[in-house]
This record gives sequence, C-alpha cells and structure tokens, in this order.
Amino acid sequence: ALHPFQGPETKRLEALSGISFDVHRGEFFGIVGRNGTGKSTLLKILASIYRPESGSIRMAGSVAPFIELGVGFNADLTARENVILNGVLMGLSREQAAERLEAVIEFAELEEFADLKLKNYSSGMLVRLAFAIMIQSDAEILLIDEVLAVGDAAFQQKCKDVFHEIRGSDRTVVLVTHDMTAVEEYCHRAMLLDKGDIVLLGDPDEVAHRYLRINFADDDSSRPHPSSPAGAEIRLLDAWLESNGERTTNVEQGASLEFHAIFEAPAAIEGPNFGFVVTTAEGVEVGGFAAGLKPTTETAQGDVFPAGEQVRVRAKLANRFAPGRYLVQCWVHRNHSFAEPLLALPRVLDFVVYGVPGTVGLVTIADQSELIADWLEDDER
Repeated sequence: ALHPFQGPETKRLEALSGISFDVHRGEFFGIVGRNGTGKSTLLKILASIYRPESGSIRMAGSVAPFIELGVGFNADLTARENVILNGVLMGLSREQAAERLEAVIEFAELEEFADLKLKNYSSGMLVRLAFAIMIQSDAEILLIDEVLAVGDAAFQQKCKDVFHEIRGSDRTVVLVTHDMTAVEEYCHRAMLLDKGDIVLLGDPDEVAHRYLRINFADDDSSRPHPSSPAGAEIRLLDAWLESNGERTTNVEQGASLEFHAIFEAPAAIEGPNFGFVVTTAEGVEVGGFAAGLKPTTETAQGDVFPAGEQVRVRAKLANRFAPGRYLVQCWVHRNHSFAEPLLALPRVLDFVVYGVPGTVGLVTIADQSELIADWLEDDER
C-alpha cells in the first residue's frame, strides 16, 4: 500500500545448515553461540515446534520444553488451573497433574498467589511456576532455553541445586545458554554454533573459551584516539594495548598484555613523569604504574623532554584482571613533582577482559593459632 510500484523482495535466511549431533541418555548437553546463530531454532526443532526442511530428528523419550516464558499458560486462569493444564499438555492425566499441584506451588514459592490469575503475575513469578512444572513432570528429556535469568537470586540458586541433582540422574538435559560458568559447571559436553554451523563439539571448557574468543573477536580499533586539551604543554598522540604483538581492545584472562602510549612536547620539559591508573568501569581503582624519562642518544639532555621530540611509554601488565571493562587514566607532571601537573586525562583508553570466573572453592584459616582440637568433657558429650 505504501509502495505500490515497488516489486516484492524476498530474502532467505538459513538459521541452521547441516547440523548433525547426538546427545546421550543422562547427559547434560550445552548449546552456546552468539545471538542469531540458530540456538533457539534448534531447540524448537527438538521440541517439535518447528519442522526441519530436511534431515530427521529422533527423540528417545518424553520431552518437557522450557523454551519461552509464558508458553502454554493462560493468563486468565489461576496458577492452580494452569498447573493442571500444563501437566495434561505434558502427557500427565488430570489426576496425576492434580497430585503434583501442591509440590509445584511449594517449589515455586507461590502459596500466597496460587489462586491469582497469571495476568497479574510478574515475569519472575511466571518463571518460577514454569520451571516448577517442568521439574515435576515425568519427562526424560528437558529442553531449557536461558530464561532463568529473570528469576531472583534465591530462586536461581534453587534452580542450580536442581541442575546438580539432575546431572547425577538418568534424565537428559539440553541447555541453551550464554552463561559459560553454567556450561563448565553442569555440562558433560557442549556444542558451539556460529552462523548456523557447528564450530566445536566436545569438552565444555574448550567450548566456553572458544565462545568467548568468537564474541570478542571483532576489531574495535575504530575508537577515537585520546585527545589532549588545546594549548597543553605536552600532548598524548596515541595510546593502545597489545596482546601477542597485536593491537587489541579485548583480551582473554591471562593472555599477554602490554600498554603503549606516545607523547609529544611542543616545548622542552624538565623531569617529566608519566603516571597511569587502571580503574573498573564503575571507577574503582585496581592498580597503576608510573615511568620517568630514560636518557638515550636522541635525548642526550638526560632528564629533559626536548621540544618537538616524541616519547613512547611502554609497560607489560600482569593480566590478572577479572572479566569486565576497564579504563586507563593518565597524568603527566614536571620535575617529578605532583605539585607541577602538566596533563590530566580521565580516559585514555578502555578495554575488556573476557573469560570465565574461576571457582575458588577453598577455605583458609585466618589465624592458625585458633585452629585447635579439644577433648569434650563427659557432660558435654
């Protein structure tokens, strides 16, 4: 109607292409990948929501999908009525669904809201109810998309406890997630999808690290170079990070990390001192370093930055950063004195450290002198 003379245009999008894999009974299997790589499409094919154009799917066992929030719920029915309805849809008889009603409501912690219509529920309450129904079903295969992030912290921990129990049972779980910690913690095997193809299938640790590398592989060198205030006595021309000899703004935990900055002085500066501070994106200082001018044949005047010359500051950083975004701030002083500032830049560059946070799992005793064993008296036994 808006463009009557424009011909129709069609574009074919292949969400998946040539995918072939198997999941064993009792296995916790993870599927990861960037947005738009076909993860949810694959899960819906496994749940028989979508039909593949070619190939075949074989599911040996009953299936309980937990794919999209609110699917299978009737907003005008109460939680009790929806539990019965979903139980029947999952293959239970009405009597069997009614028998598990109280267990579902109790697990979801919705006793006070069991007779409330779902249209008045929050998204977190819907997640609780849907997850509780899935757990109470007799399904041998659970298909779970990452919608659990909507739940509160206490319920997420409850779900983690359930995952640990399922992992040791003969039930099969296929989990689509962006949480690499969950992949490493629960999955026996994992599969990485990218542009509709399988990139890697196997060890969950390897899959998690490859996923992170793919996510942060895009070159972000288009960021503007740092600029110095007009008329400044010293100018910062460029600043960057290198990892394995290449410029980067995204670096993996533990990888080599080297800072570089190039300064120029319009006029001679005596005793310049270059200081840098690394902070989190929230402004919390995590470390810093400083450098003075090293005399060379080009700077024969010793501790003087000659006019028109350029100086490179280089520092190797110990990459023990936790995953997250960091900023680098810069200060330059004259005569090695904080009382004579020349330049102050609150944001020279920013970079991202990616990786999976390590699980500590260790208990340390603050004071070994308090670590004692003592015999109980007869009346204390």
